[in-house]
Amino acid sequence: MNLKEKIDQELKEAMRSKDERKLSALRMLKTAIRRAEVDKMRELTEEEIIAVIADEAKKRREAIEEFTRGGREDLALQEKEELAVLETYLPKPLSREEIEELARQAIKEVGATDPRQLGQVMKILMPKVKGRADGTLVNQIVRELLAEH
Repeated sequence: MNLKEKIDQELKEAMRSKDERKLSALRMLKTAIRRAEVDKMRELTEEEIIAVIADEAKKRREAIEEFTRGGREDLALQEKEELAVLETYLPKPLSREEIEELARQAIKEVGATDPRQLGQVMKILMPKVKGRADGTLVNQIVRELLAEH
């Protein structure tokens, strides 16, 4: 069963169990996937669907920050619940140690010795961690490793 079918099946289960939060999150997710398919004028691959889910999760994280800052805990809680649903479809995030190991491999592959070679390292590293690590954290780790050289 592919990811899209799994989402459809869980949407039906959420309807049956009358789980409004999950139902709302899955409907938004299906809409985002459908919009991406219309934009690309073809069906999305598994990797592209995961990228859409990751984008939606990122939007939820940003909304949680904004609502919390604005004192709207009720809306922040709703976003947190939707984020929890979305995260079940994402691959397990990489730990800092795993990112560091992949970053070391990329640095070695490029032969980088200078922080100015950050772009070359990131170009190789980002496809390996896409959807499983925050780009800001990856960038920070690579900068730290390059500074050690």
